[in-house]
Amino acid sequence: MNTGFPKDNPQAGDSYAAGHSKSVTLIGLGPMGQAMARVLLDRGYAVTLWNRTPGKVEELVQQGAVRAETVGGALDANELTILSLTDYDVMYAIFEPASEQLAGKTIVNLSSDTPANARKAAEWLAERGAHLVTGGVQVPPSGIGQSGSYTYYSGPREAFEAYKETLEVLTGTDYRGEDPGLSMVYYQIQMDMFWTSMLSYLHALAMADANGISAEQLLPYASATLSSLPGFIAFYTPRLDEGLHPGDVDRLAMGVASVQHVVHTAEDAGIDAALPAAVLQIFRRGMDQGYAGNSFTSLIETFKAAKVRNT
Repeated sequence: MNTGFPKDNPQAGDSYAAGHSKSVTLIGLGPMGQAMARVLLDRGYAVTLWNRTPGKVEELVQQGAVRAETVGGALDANELTILSLTDYDVMYAIFEPASEQLAGKTIVNLSSDTPANARKAAEWLAERGAHLVTGGVQVPPSGIGQSGSYTYYSGPREAFEAYKETLEVLTGTDYRGEDPGLSMVYYQIQMDMFWTSMLSYLHALAMADANGISAEQLLPYASATLSSLPGFIAFYTPRLDEGLHPGDVDRLAMGVASVQHVVHTAEDAGIDAALPAAVLQIFRRGMDQGYAGNSFTSLIETFKAAKVRNT
């Protein structure tokens, strides 16, 4: 298959050389898109903007950005277009009327979606002659342009490398591979851990509040618990990679008793116990599958079993 990259198309080299110019198109001006536009402008980039709600462009135009009247005009302005949208479905809605302007373009989609949808989008754009680099931004809008921030990227390496300099104006870059779905795999894994952890913190705080403990009083103890997690993860990582779940340090049966106590504490405090009850249900499923004497890490087999049932 002809990828359109330099090894297949000698003329593509001129297109990628444009990646070093300080000019970029940005589509999508929610809080993240606006933060990106401001940082690019501050760094001396010529920024062309288009947004479905035109009013959001006004302030940035006053700061030096160029307004594109149409999506086609926005695409024509630059070889590189960065998207900051709600999801990939919005990309189709925006680009479909301007499909003819996509040929030869590199689209960097920093919208959140599933790995499968990212791969589908890459195929859709390839059919129209464009290259897709996907990205999962790991900071809120306030982190754009700040040191220590980073974004997962995946997709064609040539396209990523050509525009890496521009992308690193926004955040640090962590390129994960050619598969356009990989950035979303890494991104959604992080979101899985983040939202689950933060929700457990809120639930713990509700239990604390029911017992007269303020968020300020809980802070050092909550921080200590969360700060201990990297040590546990490091300890269990080699065992998990080897598929080993010995009960020499912890046992699932002990975990069941522990989580039951959390559920009862929540119920006694009169707060919603649905979150720990869901955790308890997963622990009990592991028990039913014969993992009582194994480490709680054996629950990964319970999660994997769900995949088998769904295939």
